[in-house]
Amino acid sequence: MKARWITALARLTVAAAIVSFSPLATADSSNTDYSSAANYARSSENGVGSVASIHPLATQAGINALQQGGNAIDAAVAVALTLGVVDNHNSGIGNGNFAVIRYADGNIEAIDGREMAPQAAHRDMYLRDGKAERALSQTGALAVGVPGALVVYDYLLNRAGKLSLKDVLLPAADIAEQGFPLSAVSHARISSNVSAIQMFPETAAILLDAKGQPWPAGHNFVQQDLAKTYRELAEQGIDYFYRGAFTKALIQWMEDNGGILTAEDMANYKMLIREPVKSDYRGYTVYGFPPPSSGGVHVAQILNMLERYDIAALSEADRYHLLAEAMRLAFADRAHFLGDPDFVKVPKGLIAKSYAEQLSNGISFNKAAVDISHGNPPKADIDFFGKHTTHISTADKWGNWVAITTTLNTSFGSKVVIPGTGVLLNNQMDDFSSQPGVPNAFGLVGNEANSIQPGKRPLSSMSPTLVMKGNQPIISIGAAGGPTIITQVLQGIVNMLDLGMTVEQALATPRVHNQWLPQVTMTEEILPQATREALEQRGHKIYLRPYNGTTQAIYSNDGKVFEAAAEPRIIQQNKAAKSL
Repeated sequence: MKARWITALARLTVAAAIVSFSPLATADSSNTDYSSAANYARSSENGVGSVASIHPLATQAGINALQQGGNAIDAAVAVALTLGVVDNHNSGIGNGNFAVIRYADGNIEAIDGREMAPQAAHRDMYLRDGKAERALSQTGALAVGVPGALVVYDYLLNRAGKLSLKDVLLPAADIAEQGFPLSAVSHARISSNVSAIQMFPETAAILLDAKGQPWPAGHNFVQQDLAKTYRELAEQGIDYFYRGAFTKALIQWMEDNGGILTAEDMANYKMLIREPVKSDYRGYTVYGFPPPSSGGVHVAQILNMLERYDIAALSEADRYHLLAEAMRLAFADRAHFLGDPDFVKVPKGLIAKSYAEQLSNGISFNKAAVDISHGNPPKADIDFFGKHTTHISTADKWGNWVAITTTLNTSFGSKVVIPGTGVLLNNQMDDFSSQPGVPNAFGLVGNEANSIQPGKRPLSSMSPTLVMKGNQPIISIGAAGGPTIITQVLQGIVNMLDLGMTVEQALATPRVHNQWLPQVTMTEEILPQATREALEQRGHKIYLRPYNGTTQAIYSNDGKVFEAAAEPRIIQQNKAAKSL
């Protein structure tokens, strides 16, 4: 199916009427308890639906939307816009997103709000003396892609929401204006990026105190400029962002700081509606995001490899070994084949069952593979598909199910805040292959398929995913954490469908990650030592990490009673800080 596109300036004709309610209640930020899991993933008191996010205030914003006339679409947008205030190291309105939506009428869409390369971008823009200078693609003006998140949020509210953009923006603006207690996790992110933040005075003025030090956990974190931007958007709509005063300020900063992004780039941004990656796993239907995300392809590819095995019957060591080996094979293909399908052909044979069987035939339970290369997927009738991120899952009783993953890329993105706006900009240009074989900030190696071209979208690992049983949605899941997003979503699905875990258990279970290069298997500290040693005995080079990313998910067996869960490792981190 050919992708449909919508520009930032397009007028949308929609069937759903937008009903303007009195302003939604603003979440009470004065007594935020970051240590309580119940504050991150909740169902509304009126039984309308459920919300899971990485921040209590964002989750409360979604619940408020559900309890005051909205549906899961409204709740997801309310959560996303609030996260731009309270979780600004991960996401905001200066970045892009992917969404997989199942509407109440049964239609399913994959909505591509990924950043686009500016028209002046070119293949060798980060090369200096023939070598890629990684700092240029990660920090500052040249790191910024054209953001698309707001186009997606506006589209969703018009397509199927019951609330207006103003309804969901104003409560978030109130939080930005009044402030909220900074979480221990946010404090840690600021602390680990101080030197980069100090390079940009406007950013430092927000994130650091007068002495240039990170605001402490618990500090009432106020963002007056961002509140003003949200209020302008509430009154003027997204034209304010894409061709109004915001764009004027953005372009002035770019011109003053060696950037290449232009007013035309902003006005011509295109949101695309793509066909989801659809695959079957043990009688369930999995809907993932297509390229330029690698997530949908490789979640499906790995599930196809696993399907021949009785996962529940395997020992823990065998299970994690199998997962790591299947991941390794999929990521080798990612590096070679994946890119923006509007510019390169991505073989649809990657998700063929026959190809998965061919790959899995090479997996040995006795020894980890070494020196593997990409595979050779079969031809298909159609030869292409028409670490610091955040994921939102929402669902409601009418059958709307939402999985949105949104990101600045690395923490605080490019570290650039446009003066007077409070808006952090992404560094998504680093997700292109700046030079074949040169790793990006997440250690991922790409090839020519993901090279830089004007208007192209960089390859992503974001994997918003829905799982259906017949016509009934049962799982909304997604994650944050760069390439570990793919493997987190995979393991969450396996834990629920194969091992019969609740959604909370599925997220709490130890995770492994293997991305082909570097040649290590990343294991979490909570994975039992005996299991780690068993993997080492099979040839895995273990790289121990506190945790491999963060996941949010919702499960329902009947579409009426919802179980929601947010990442327990982040909650535990905040809980540990509270006890100090």
